[in-house]
Amino acid sequence: SALNKKFRDTESKTDNTLQVGSFGRKTGINGISDLDMLYIMPKTKWDTYNKYDGQLKLLQDTKTAILKRYPSTKVRVDRLVVTVTYTNFHVEVQPVFEQDDDSFKYPDTSNGGSWKITKPKEEMSAIADLNLRRLCKMARSWKNKHGVAMGGLLIDTLAYNFLNSTSDYDSRSYAFYHWLSRDFFKYLSELPKKTKYSAPGSRQDVKVKKPFQRKAKKAYKLCREAIEAENNKNVNDKWKKVYGRPFPAATEETTKSRSFTDTWRNTEEFIEDKFNIDIREFLRIDCEVKKNGFRQYFLSEKSSSRFKLGVNKSLRFTVTKLSVTEPYQIYWKVLNRGDVARKRNMIRGQIVPDLGHEELTESTSFRGDHIVECYCVKDGVVVAKDRIKVPIGSEGNEND
Repeated sequence: SALNKKFRDTESKTDNTLQVGSFGRKTGINGISDLDMLYIMPKTKWDTYNKYDGQLKLLQDTKTAILKRYPSTKVRVDRLVVTVTYTNFHVEVQPVFEQDDDSFKYPDTSNGGSWKITKPKEEMSAIADLNLRRLCKMARSWKNKHGVAMGGLLIDTLAYNFLNSTSDYDSRSYAFYHWLSRDFFKYLSELPKKTKYSAPGSRQDVKVKKPFQRKAKKAYKLCREAIEAENNKNVNDKWKKVYGRPFPAATEETTKSRSFTDTWRNTEEFIEDKFNIDIREFLRIDCEVKKNGFRQYFLSEKSSSRFKLGVNKSLRFTVTKLSVTEPYQIYWKVLNRGDVARKRNMIRGQIVPDLGHEELTESTSFRGDHIVECYCVKDGVVVAKDRIKVPIGSEGNEND
């Protein structure tokens, strides 16, 4: 409405816009944190902005129009768009000029300014298949669960390429989605490492931020385990390991309730209950292990599945890699698992803010498989996450 008032002197809230990105392609999932919007400029304005520094002036005029209507909202000009930031949500507005072939020219302010071409209508048409859209949504749940740094268009591109590589799922329904999941992650795990792909329809370059093959291989293994447990009561829990809490829980008939003799409290908190999740960036944490004040090693150096820490060790978890630009907030979660944790009523699992040093200090108190997770929150959205498994054995029973 603000842009129509500025450039056309009308009050329409819907005319001359096109919702693009995952929302426009209908491949987004609940908790979507951003909306990509094209504002289609009047063709009569082309000469006004098709000149030196005209690209920057177009974005600045767009920003000014939005600020006039919403003066208390955070609005800034980025290289290609105007970003409007709300709590837990932001809109990226891109003013464009429509071309005769249904493509759009958009402003790029880098290197003195230029016009680039985007073809979102062709992308939306290419990803109109229902099975493809559902697979894209499933893949988003996986990447948010496992902290895979992938943009939405990359996910949609890879899902499109997979379904184009096989006819096995051309006419199959939900009843075959367990096999679809398994085969999709196997396909991802076996792809050669590349820096970019071509988007379906538009053929524009889609960048790869970080290799995804290792985590896809893990998802493939988890899918196989879930399929093997198909007739067991814990099958839904197996699929939750792939797709996270959004995957439906088991029905009451197959859910085994906790014994009344248990006295421990389940204090675990979940990050998706506090923030929207949209993993697009890369975060890595490591753990420095000390004894009597002297560093012994980092957990990343111990790759053996049989390795267990001894008790009475000091642990310092630190953020070692992060692709997110400031400002952002770091949060930590320590979850104790196993019989000893339940007997001591020390499940923990609360999500706590970092104290400003991007590190967390703990100690190895009792045996069990413990989990430490780290989250990076920017503009109210979790954009990166990582976790470390901390296996603790009995005192004096540490092995390498």
